[in-house]
Amino acid sequence: MGVLFRDVLRWDREAPDGWTGPVDVRVAGPTIAAVGRPGERLQAAPGDRVVEAAGRRLLVPGLVNAHFHSPANHLKASVPSLPLELFMLFESPADPALTPSPREAYLRTLIGAVEMLQNGVTSVQDDAFLMPGPDPEIIDAVAQAYLDAGQRATLALDQPELTEAEKLPFVARLRADLGPRAGLLDQPAPVPAPQLLEAYDHLITRWHRAGDDRLRAAVSVSAPQRVSPDYFAALDDLATTHGLPLFAHLLETKPQRTLITEQPRFGGRSLVGWTHHLGLLRPHTNVIHAVWVDENDLALIADAGATIAHNPVSNLRLGSGVMPWRAVHRAGVPVALGTDEAICDDAVNLWPVVKTAGLVHNITGADPGDWPTPAEILDAVWTGGARAQRRAGELGAVEPGMLADLALLDLDRVAFTPFNDLREQLVHCEDGRDVVLTMVGGQVVAEHGRVTTVDQDAVLAEARELFARRRATVQQARRDAEELVPAYRRMVASAAATDVGFTRWVGR
Repeated sequence: MGVLFRDVLRWDREAPDGWTGPVDVRVAGPTIAAVGRPGERLQAAPGDRVVEAAGRRLLVPGLVNAHFHSPANHLKASVPSLPLELFMLFESPADPALTPSPREAYLRTLIGAVEMLQNGVTSVQDDAFLMPGPDPEIIDAVAQAYLDAGQRATLALDQPELTEAEKLPFVARLRADLGPRAGLLDQPAPVPAPQLLEAYDHLITRWHRAGDDRLRAAVSVSAPQRVSPDYFAALDDLATTHGLPLFAHLLETKPQRTLITEQPRFGGRSLVGWTHHLGLLRPHTNVIHAVWVDENDLALIADAGATIAHNPVSNLRLGSGVMPWRAVHRAGVPVALGTDEAICDDAVNLWPVVKTAGLVHNITGADPGDWPTPAEILDAVWTGGARAQRRAGELGAVEPGMLADLALLDLDRVAFTPFNDLREQLVHCEDGRDVVLTMVGGQVVAEHGRVTTVDQDAVLAEARELFARRRATVQQARRDAEELVPAYRRMVASAAATDVGFTRWVGR
C-alpha cells in the first residue's frame, strides 16, 4: 500500500520561490514513485491512502538532525548554562550508580525519537555516550527504540579512551587546584580501546542496515584529544571498510583551542591540524561544532571533503561562541545542523535550531552580505544533513527515486498566514507545530502531533515514573561533582585569558 499526496505544494530548492505546485506526489514502498506536473492527476493504486491537500499543504523532505546524544534525553533543563568543561562534570559522570538498565536506555532514547518525529525530524545522527560503557544490551536497547519509533537513525558510541589529564589544558595548574583529588585526572577511562572495538563489532554486525536500512552504524572518537591515535585510526578503518560516518567534536571551545600550546603531544597543531597530520581528516568525517577554527583549519576541512555539523543553540547554551558561518562557506565546507543533546538544547526540535542558525550569525559583523540566507540554512538542513549521513542522493529532496522521508506542513496555520516568502517563513516562523504528518521510508510514523508507531501516552507515562525514581541518584552524583567546580572554573578562566589570535565570542 502506498500514499498519494493530492494537490500539495512541493519543496523545490531550484524553483524561484522554493516550491512548485499544486502537484500530486505518489509514494510506493520506501521511495517517492512519482511527482506529477501542475494540473496532472496521478492515479492511486489499489489500497493507496490518498491525502488531500487542496493546495494548502506543503510537502518537504524530512529534517535531518545531524548531531545528537540520546543518553541525556531525560535530563533536559536540569543543568544551568556553564562552559562545556564545567558542564560535562554534571552531564555524564562515570558513576556506576548511574548505569542504566536496558529499559531505561530504551525509554530515554524513545522520548527523543517521539519529539523529533512529532516535528518532522525523520533522521538523526546519535553520538551516544553510554556511560560508564557501551554494554551490548544497552546498545541493543537504543537501536531497538529507533526501530520501534520508525525513525531513521545513524548510531555511534561516543566513548573517551584517555585520562582527563590528556584531554585538558593547564593540567599542572589544575592538579594544584584539585589538591587531594588530583588523582582523578589520571584515572583510566571506564572502558579500554579493545573492549570499545568489541562493542563496535556488536553494533555493526547486529544493527548496521537493520530495519530495512533505516538504522545504520557510525563511529565516534568523541574528540581527538580524548582518544589515542591508534584507536582513532582503528575507528577510521571501520568507517572506510563499512562506509560509515565518523563523528569528531573539534574545536568546540576556547580551552580546546589552547591545547595547541598546552598539550605538547599535538606538536603546536590545532586539533584540526592534528587530525589532518594523522591522516584522519576524511570525507566521511563529521566535524562537530568547529567554533574555534581559523582559516587554516577550514582549508584543511575543505580539502578533506568533510562536513561540519553546526549546533548553534548548544553553542549559545554553553557559551562556546559563534561558528564563523561565512568563513566556513567561503572555504567551501558543507554544513549540516544539529540540536546536540537535550541537556544543552532543552528540546530535541530542529526548527528552533534552524531559526537560531538564521539569526545568530547576524551579530558577528555589519555586512548583511555575510549573514546566512534562508536558502543556505535550508540547504544545511536537507542537503548538508543527507551528506553528513552519507546519504546524499537518497535524502533531502521531494523527487522521484528519493527515499520517502517527508513532512507535511499545514499552510493555513499562523506561521504561514499570510503566505509571503516560503524560505523566510520556514526559517523564521515555523517551529514544528504546523507539521501534520511525518513519513519515514514510506510509512506514516506521526500524524497530527502524535506518533503512530508506539503508544505515546504509555511511553511518556513510564518515562516520567522511571526517571523520577532516578532523580535522587543523579542529584547525588552532581553534588559530588560540585567539589571539582572551582578548579575547573580556574582552568576555563586561564583558557579564556589566553590570546589565540582571534575570538568567537561576541559583544566583547
